[in-house]
Amino acid sequence: MALDDLYREVILDHHAHPRNRGRLEPNDVAVEGANPLCGDELMLYLNLRDGRVEEVRFEGHGCAISQASASMMTEAIKGRTLDEVRALVAALKGMMRGEEPGEEVGDLIALQGVRKFPVRVKCATLPWVSLEQGLDEYAAR
Repeated sequence: MALDDLYREVILDHHAHPRNRGRLEPNDVAVEGANPLCGDELMLYLNLRDGRVEEVRFEGHGCAISQASASMMTEAIKGRTLDEVRALVAALKGMMRGEEPGEEVGDLIALQGVRKFPVRVKCATLPWVSLEQGLDEYAAR
């Protein structure tokens, strides 16, 4: 199986069987994200404890890439410290801009293939940009 096919399989699996989908009440962070070009809409919820992501969920609708990326993100950040999460956001956004991904991206490497379709990069980064915004709002409180 070619690497592109494997990446496609991972994205399709997360789209068909999203992880951590649903509302989280009460929550420490609730942030909305949207990509009007594609119609992607996302609501992201986090509970934090001792500087770590204790719980994370998302709701929304949109293309397979945005929904798969959100699902993959929730799995990747659960249990991580906020510094680790911010580093992962930076690594993912860098990878989508064409930078060489580091080991920290792990299975998120599956999203790298999206770079071949520049109009879809915003779909893949929507959950990550929303996460960063939510963490910034939380830190500002």
